Amino acid sequence: MMAVYDLEEQEQISELKAWWAQYGNLVTTLAVVAALASVGWQAWQWYQNRNATEAGTLYYAVQQAAEKQEAQKARDAAGRLIGDYPSTAYAQLAALISAGAQFQAGELDNAQAQLEWAADKGQDPALRDLARLRLATVLLQKGELDAALARLQAVPASIYAARFADLRGDVLAAQGKAAEARSAYQAAIDALVSEGEQATTLREVVRVKLESLEG
Repeated sequence: MMAVYDLEEQEQISELKAWWAQYGNLVTTLAVVAALASVGWQAWQWYQNRNATEAGTLYYAVQQAAEKQEAQKARDAAGRLIGDYPSTAYAQLAALISAGAQFQAGELDNAQAQLEWAADKGQDPALRDLARLRLATVLLQKGELDAALARLQAVPASIYAARFADLRGDVLAAQGKAAEARSAYQAAIDALVSEGEQATTLREVVRVKLESLEG
């Protein structure tokens, strides 16, 4: 009986050797690929987590600098964030916050530069709209009326519709286009109706601007 078992065992070993000769390289390759994929995924996760941590640290620095009205520090930190982590939401938010600090400091060119990046290169559509709105405000302040109006032409997300129409009215009024400005202000008032009581103050402000043109 032992000889029979030995024979059967030898046949199984022979079959295993034959199978391994045919498929062994493939199995080894797949195992290596699986191992590399696992290591690669872990490395990618580590890289993403590290990037998120570093981006968050820079964003916090922008926030702190803006709160302290340190426009230069806000601009530098936002610039590093935009340069190193441009695809993150942190970069867009930092550009918006830093631009606000630049605007308050009277550094309109610096505010414009960071808002242009946020409006043209930012990943989030809603934040791009907000950047366009603020950029148009900066351009209006600088007296670049045609450029400001151009930034307001594309239809924004509905949440910003009234603000875009209101600012478009301001630019058109500054250009001396009273009829078009009135139309823009009316559009803003109409859009604000749907926002309820929280928009009451802005609605009254726009109404006063509209009435001043009608007078």
